[in-house]
Amino acid sequence: MDRIDLFRIFTRVVETSSFTHAADTLNMPRSSVSTAIQELEARVGTRLLARTTRSVAPTPDGTAFYHHCVRLVADVEETENLFRSGEAGPCGLLRVDMPGRIGRLLVAPALPGFLRDYPDIDIELGVTDRTINLIEDGVDCVLRIGPLQDSGLIARRMGELPLVNVASPAYLARHGMPLCPADLRHGHEAVRYASPTTGRVEEWEWVEDGAPRTMALPGRVCVNNAETLVACCLAGLGLVQVPAYDARHHIQRGELVEVMPDWRAEPMPMTLLYPHRKHLSRRLQIFADWLAALLARETA
Repeated sequence: MDRIDLFRIFTRVVETSSFTHAADTLNMPRSSVSTAIQELEARVGTRLLARTTRSVAPTPDGTAFYHHCVRLVADVEETENLFRSGEAGPCGLLRVDMPGRIGRLLVAPALPGFLRDYPDIDIELGVTDRTINLIEDGVDCVLRIGPLQDSGLIARRMGELPLVNVASPAYLARHGMPLCPADLRHGHEAVRYASPTTGRVEEWEWVEDGAPRTMALPGRVCVNNAETLVACCLAGLGLVQVPAYDARHHIQRGELVEVMPDWRAEPMPMTLLYPHRKHLSRRLQIFADWLAALLARETA
């Protein structure tokens, strides 16, 4: 088997922590993946993977070798693209992950245009509100909303996501229209949102005199999913803070009403993360540029 193919298989096994999962993503038999790893370990003269009945993990030598392989495979893919003849463009599979509402409401409807412009790029789109591990899940890039923790990944800023305060007409008919944060202390409730990753319940936020402020609001319903958060607000269960794009159509149809427009929370940063590589694949560069333009247009 070609050395670059061996490197590709090895990196996929490391990234998925599984021979079976790597075989599935590479569309090849599991036995071929196992044989490739044995051949690679024989070539380099060291054990690269520690195998147990439940998982596969790189050895210390395997970890060092993995980082070299990632760079080599990226260089080869970039070189291959340089010499494509005629009008041939970027090609290959791109694995992307992003929050569910952005994926469903903004990216999925726009994908036909992207696929039409780049017919040789395929997209595997994952949508989840939990934080995934790019390496373990074999993902090329992930869109994150909000402040970032230090992850050792490369980050590309994709703009900011404005937030609005909204409630349903039914809720406002029962509780009244709050005009400022002080009004929230008198009989108002929120649909509370708990992080699906940490379980932490977020407080109500706003900016006052240029500084962020927070307040814990009572609420009888707590959710850990953005889709459910909006659904509960539409059902009249409480106030919520959501991205402006997420509420736009509901406001236009009269299903939600913006409240306290002068007391919004700080916009949330949007960031595209991808593993550290010497060169990005051309398809990832193109997708990142396309996504940045889409988000700038749709979230303003």
